[in-house]
Amino acid sequence: MKLAMIGLGRMGGNMARRLMKHGHQVVAFDVGRASVDALAKDGAAPAYTLAEMVKQLPTPRIVWLMVPAGEITEKTVQDVGALLSAGDIVIDGGNSYFKDDVRRAKVLAQKGIRYVDVGTSGGVWGIERGYCLMIGGEKQAFEILTPILRTLAPGRGDVERTPGREKLGGTSEEGFLHCGPVGAGHFTKMIHNGIEYGLMQAYAEGLDILKGAKSENLPADQRYDFDLAEITEVWRRGSVVGSWLLDLTAMALVESPNLAEYSGFVQDSGEGRWTVQAAVEEGVPAEVLTSSLYTRFRSRQEHTFAERVLSAMRKKFGGHVERPTGG
Repeated sequence: MKLAMIGLGRMGGNMARRLMKHGHQVVAFDVGRASVDALAKDGAAPAYTLAEMVKQLPTPRIVWLMVPAGEITEKTVQDVGALLSAGDIVIDGGNSYFKDDVRRAKVLAQKGIRYVDVGTSGGVWGIERGYCLMIGGEKQAFEILTPILRTLAPGRGDVERTPGREKLGGTSEEGFLHCGPVGAGHFTKMIHNGIEYGLMQAYAEGLDILKGAKSENLPADQRYDFDLAEITEVWRRGSVVGSWLLDLTAMALVESPNLAEYSGFVQDSGEGRWTVQAAVEEGVPAEVLTSSLYTRFRSRQEHTFAERVLSAMRKKFGGHVERPTGG
């Protein structure tokens, strides 16, 4: 299939390359000309204006946005929508707030343009591992996009099949899922990231306690000098707390046992706040997720080893460069 990719950063550029590697055609657009030129060298059709991009697409036109949530996404959707026609599809694969999806879809629907929101997880590793995709929008639009989604997703791979799953069918085993109408994809990804905050916080606090076990405040016969790189490695082997986040933590600790290059300033990308807000609106208790969000706020004032662990995980899975201390 042929589609346009707007936004060629860490995620968008790699997604475009994965699509091209598997036979899809990509028209590449970015506000930075160098990014377009780089992807063109890898086989994409370059476009240096949105109008030029749209002209290169067959109908129904498919335009995938991978740009930062907020005003940039808002303006890009409006600008692209002005150039498209009934039946065309706009995909927001960034981390937009689901309520913004619902509003944007209604505006585009006035021209007959279909809007699809795709919560995308995979970070900088997705080009090889594939991306977990959570999709919201009309079922018909999802079906049109299925070949693209199947290419971006990791597929079944060597993940052990859930017992009884063979009776159910569907695409979730392949790593992509139609979650419901517009907004459902980003809502699901929002909760995914809220859970991610909590998991990361649990690992970080546990490792901080292990690190503190050698404190001189403890009785001499109850002090332990643990090798955290070795402990995280053994946990990877058969432990019930094993996960990809633990894999990345183990990698970071091998590279830097004290994580000295991380200050512990931990940014939040928005989904954690929205998750807590959704919990409040629904009246659902979410103590762990709320606490993990507040810890990130605190990290910008005082830094502990736990925060350095969090920062290291964010860099490993998403390529998030830590903001300098005081920045």
